[in-house]
Parts: sequence; C-alpha cells; structure tokens
Amino acid sequence: MPARDSFHSLMRIGPVQIGTRRDRTGRTAHAAVCTADRCGWSADYSSRTAAQLAARTHRCTVR
Repeated sequence: MPARDSFHSLMRIGPVQIGTRRDRTGRTAHAAVCTADRCGWSADYSSRTAAQLAARTHRCTVR
C-alpha cells in the first residue's frame, strides 16, 4: 500500500519546513525538515511549538 501525502498546515522558518500530520495511531504529530541541499536533518515532535523552536535553532553543518 503506497504512503499518502497527508501533511497539512505547512510552515517555513528559514530553510526548515514544518508540517502537521496524523501518525498511525491517529495522534497529531509535527515534522520539521531542513530543505537545504545535503543537510538531511529532520525530526518529529508531539507539539507544533517544539517543532518551531527546533526550526529556529537549527543550524546546517553543510556549507
């Protein structure tokens, strides 16, 4: 079964994009992903505030 694109409420803070989704158990989860080339950083959070804080403090190590 293919995965469906279920992100909504997208937000961008610098190079980091934050999206809200439902996980497998039906709970709301927030993902923060760096869109810079060759960075590869991403993380899941249980609150949107935590994802926004991570996005604001993220520093790419790739130059």
